[in-house]
Amino acid sequence: MADSTPSASPSDRHRPVYVIGGGPAGLSAAYALRARGIRAVVLEKSDGVGAPWRRHYDRLHLHTTRRLSALPGLPIPRRFGRWVARDDVVRYLEKYAEVHALEIVTGVEVSRVERTPDGSGWLLHATGGRELTGAAVIVATGYNHTPYVPDWAGLDTYTGEFLHAGDYRSPAPYTGRDVLVVGVGNTGAEIAVDLVEGGASRVRLSVRTAPHIVRRSTAGWAAQYTGVLVRRLPTGVVDRLARPMAKLSVPDLSAQGLPRPDTGLYTRAKEGAIPVQDVGLIDAVRKGRVEVVAAVDGFEDGKVVLADGTRVSPEAVVAATGYVRSLEGLVGHLDVLDTRGRPVAHGARTPQNAPGLYFTGFTTPISGTLREVAMDAEKMAKAIVKNGADALSRLPG
Repeated sequence: MADSTPSASPSDRHRPVYVIGGGPAGLSAAYALRARGIRAVVLEKSDGVGAPWRRHYDRLHLHTTRRLSALPGLPIPRRFGRWVARDDVVRYLEKYAEVHALEIVTGVEVSRVERTPDGSGWLLHATGGRELTGAAVIVATGYNHTPYVPDWAGLDTYTGEFLHAGDYRSPAPYTGRDVLVVGVGNTGAEIAVDLVEGGASRVRLSVRTAPHIVRRSTAGWAAQYTGVLVRRLPTGVVDRLARPMAKLSVPDLSAQGLPRPDTGLYTRAKEGAIPVQDVGLIDAVRKGRVEVVAAVDGFEDGKVVLADGTRVSPEAVVAATGYVRSLEGLVGHLDVLDTRGRPVAHGARTPQNAPGLYFTGFTTPISGTLREVAMDAEKMAKAIVKNGADALSRLPG
């Protein structure tokens, strides 16, 4: 990987495709272009590929299978097991970049993307005053880009330890301590279980909206397989199919504070709330090792105020409250984001007013994000070649 930025003059007729972000989505897109003889340059702000994966908590494993999580052009090694561990994901991404000889420039952060003055390409403003001109741009900065913490009243007065889930690594610092985990997505659920298994004296899980919970695998059948099969079915059909399956596979946890959701599973997934894959939460809640409590309303006098009026005094609070895409500064001026800051077009489709600008990795499909970004990579590469053949820089040979 290079550590300096390649030059790209606006006067060059043949320009590379710039890929912003060196995670799975960006690497697979660069490979798909390279496989078609097109020069793709990956710009990564950190010092290596897969930066977000390196920051995840220690016990994390993929919730999608090894076979359906591989990027195009390189299978994930069988020795990594069916559910690939965080460190092995990083090893795989490093090997992927090496095997495919991807052109990756590290330590360069792109702050703004705009059309070139003559409208023939895209101008990228990057660290150090760099200005790079590309025939097309793929934005792959990631779904989990910037940690989000709600604007809770009184948070600044809380005297216990407070951290976002993005800063949580292991349960070791919380052995023997009372911890409140806020948020019951996959991250919050798994951290709660991790804390229990790691020896925390008390673990409470603050829930605003009860999630759909699915078994990661049942009799060898991965939940992801079902997601792949139903991905193209109408939302209502999938919702109806999911209800009896949930009753058969997941016990009723209403008495423990986790009732079955009123909204359908696929309806929620379309809104971005993917089901929680069980990695121990069901048993932990049933046995009372993880206590489900109401949503957090704020903080007062060093205590956490819950929506039901209860006040609790945990020694530490872990906010598993999600992330935001943070695309506004990069492309917000181009009118390519919706009211929630998400790209209006994804994959091989580009915004109508921004041809040549692509987005990948900003959805959370029930069929698996890595599977989808791999498929998007191939589709984007075909579209880029078709729509900009004359302007693209081609690899020698």
